[in-house]
Amino acid sequence: MKLKQKRKLITYLNILDQPIRFNPFVFSRMFLLWAFLGLLGGIIAGLYWLGLEYLTHLLGVFQGWLVIPLMAICGLAAGLIIHFIGDPGEIHLIVNNIRFNKGKLDPKNNPSMILSSLLCVASGGSLGPEAPLVQVTGSTGSYIGKLLRLKGEELRSLSIAGMASGFTALFGAPLGGSLFSLEILHHKHAVQYYKAIIPALVSSCFSYVVFAFIIQTGLGAIWDLPEYQYSNVFDFGYAILFGLVGVLVAWFFIYATKFLKKLFEFYPLPIYIKTLIGGVILGLIAFYFPITRYFGHHQINHLIQEDFALAPLLAILIFKIIAISVTVTSGWRGGFIIPLFFTGAAVGLIIHHFFPGLNLGLTIVCCMAAINSCVTRTPMSTTILLTTLTGFDYLTLILFASLTGYFLAPRIPFISSQMDKSELKINKIQNR
Repeated sequence: MKLKQKRKLITYLNILDQPIRFNPFVFSRMFLLWAFLGLLGGIIAGLYWLGLEYLTHLLGVFQGWLVIPLMAICGLAAGLIIHFIGDPGEIHLIVNNIRFNKGKLDPKNNPSMILSSLLCVASGGSLGPEAPLVQVTGSTGSYIGKLLRLKGEELRSLSIAGMASGFTALFGAPLGGSLFSLEILHHKHAVQYYKAIIPALVSSCFSYVVFAFIIQTGLGAIWDLPEYQYSNVFDFGYAILFGLVGVLVAWFFIYATKFLKKLFEFYPLPIYIKTLIGGVILGLIAFYFPITRYFGHHQINHLIQEDFALAPLLAILIFKIIAISVTVTSGWRGGFIIPLFFTGAAVGLIIHHFFPGLNLGLTIVCCMAAINSCVTRTPMSTTILLTTLTGFDYLTLILFASLTGYFLAPRIPFISSQMDKSELKINKIQNR
């Protein structure tokens, strides 16, 4: 018997010799750690949100043509913060570190992420606060795990639980936030990190309670969709058809982003010049189409309630996609989930112009689900999140649209770090 095996056997026998502590419950001391992480994540998310609302209100007085110099200056300032304080990375880096770096998320660039993302989101960029919150709370979980000398799956689980706490605080869906933190990590095997689901759920629940207390919000839908009543089995077919339309829009977004990324990378520029250029473009779009400004949290209701004609809706959809792509590729910081939901709402309204007899609520929610699932590869969490955010009770119909988007997504995922190592090698060879 090898020495290493002997040591393992001795350790195992020593464990058996220890007196058994009777505990009739599943509850353990780790629960307290997950709960503490959730409380901390809720506090971080609550303070971030209050700061974001204050800064948005402060910068919101700049309207009309003034949004162009405002967004240019904010883009330049965000770029300078990243250049001098540190590059916090994007969602690609978070996924990569969880999968391939033993679950370690480095908190050293959190100040850069917080400051730059606050400027980008509050000034009117087309990315939301979900990605910054996920990175900050996820790295907080990783830091606590390192302090407690956790390793392997325990450390990774704590990082994932931290991510879930940040995501849940914003969306108010503990189950959806927990599943999202797992699904986003791997597009083929969503249960690869299934051991982290309970830590993520516990952390998410505590996080949302604290977040709701800080910002004084309650449970319930935040987007008011037209009422829907199930009619017959053909509604499942409609869900798939709407999903197909959403897939086409998602593909357009993905390739528009890749095209703009190549343009920004054609000639190497300092990050602050790229963010400045991005700010000018975003300012111009916001000047001509004010509803495309910001990430869509409040604008979705305005889009649904306002009776836009077909031509303005088409323009809003196209320029919103361009705005999201520019925000992603020019170095502005934020997340694209809520902005993608905005594009889904626009697509649903456009379909309703052609087929007014179809239920608008079903059309919108299915387009939202398909677009986000196609881009992020998260059909389960997308379904649950939309059920919570829209109050749409027929979860199965959303699931049909989500799965349509998931299975018709491009083979090379938008979030490149979701690929397997073999796929990464193939992608590198193709890009040479």
